[in-house]
Amino acid sequence: MRIILYTGKGGVGKTSVAAATALRCAELGYRTIVLSTDAAHSLADSFDLKIGQEPVAIAPRLHAQEVDVLYQMEKYWGKVQEYFRSLLQWRGVDELIADEVSILPGMDELASLLQIVYLAESNKYDVIIVDCAPTGETLKLLSLPEVARWYLTHIFPVERMAARFASPIMRAMTDIPMPDDQLFETIKELIQQLNRMAALLSDTQKSSVRVVLNPEKMVIKEAQRTFTYINLYGFACDLIVSNRVLPDAITDSYFDVLKESQSRYGKMIEESFAPVPIFKVPFFAQEVVGVEMLKHMADVLYGKADPAQVFYEGSPQEIVKNGKGYLLKMKLPFAAKSDVHLTRAGDELAISVGNFRRNAILPRALAALEVKKARMEEGKLVVSFA
Repeated sequence: MRIILYTGKGGVGKTSVAAATALRCAELGYRTIVLSTDAAHSLADSFDLKIGQEPVAIAPRLHAQEVDVLYQMEKYWGKVQEYFRSLLQWRGVDELIADEVSILPGMDELASLLQIVYLAESNKYDVIIVDCAPTGETLKLLSLPEVARWYLTHIFPVERMAARFASPIMRAMTDIPMPDDQLFETIKELIQQLNRMAALLSDTQKSSVRVVLNPEKMVIKEAQRTFTYINLYGFACDLIVSNRVLPDAITDSYFDVLKESQSRYGKMIEESFAPVPIFKVPFFAQEVVGVEMLKHMADVLYGKADPAQVFYEGSPQEIVKNGKGYLLKMKLPFAAKSDVHLTRAGDELAISVGNFRRNAILPRALAALEVKKARMEEGKLVVSFA
């Protein structure tokens, strides 16, 4: 089974790429489902077909689903949200405001992502393609199981025991809502599902995150940050899709400046994401809507390649704790330390080796630290931050 998540900045064509990939996988004989976890769904618009909150067949061996956020919220967070709501109302917060505030940040999208667990465990599909919400924050949400696992092991039993002893006393003294066993069971089950989701998505043979971008500076910067967090959280990125590249066939001088700009940013894309493969999709003469145009996009994007294959194995960069600091390790085969030059500007680290250049966006934990030293170790550049 393969799970492929497409992420990227809003408006880069991420949904079209996900839909085109799903069509090609189904054509190759895989039982495929493509689902959107974005609250502002556009999957149905991309296929130009009606798609609902439950999986619906839209082509041979292909199902599609636009996840209903309200339904998923009730399914996974209902009891937790109900308790928060009652607590807020007890404090005198207006009922409508309490309803809104009780939805914690990221809760709605996380509930949607849990649908992946259900689909994977159903054994109905060979390939699950996810059109994620247009933000790198999605990937940060995927790190929640690590925190949740620690909470479940260390804090959860103490809280549950304390609530059992305190509830009779508190109810006799005040009318404050107290958590009951059912609430704790819901939290426990939810955390276990988050753990199963993390296990699925961190299995690099099963799951990949693919970044869709356009050759534009702001889009590339956002993609670099996403790429950094993909590596930071231990997920696999096996492909970068550069979409809406002006083809050479366009010779009108009106586009000269834009073509020169895209050529310059094309080099920036190579410097930012190598050695991960970069597939290019041209700017099409007509809108990519409907099955036929999506098939055409798949032809141009993948050629004869199987979209379900793993295009790149391994992690081009990793960050590990080192005492009170961190080590950034980056693959630079055949480079000597004397060849390497580092330039730091805020959260950006530029690495030059001869004519080769690599740009990396540092996560917040490293951006606030100083570069102490750098060395080459078994084909990797190791940069110490402290």
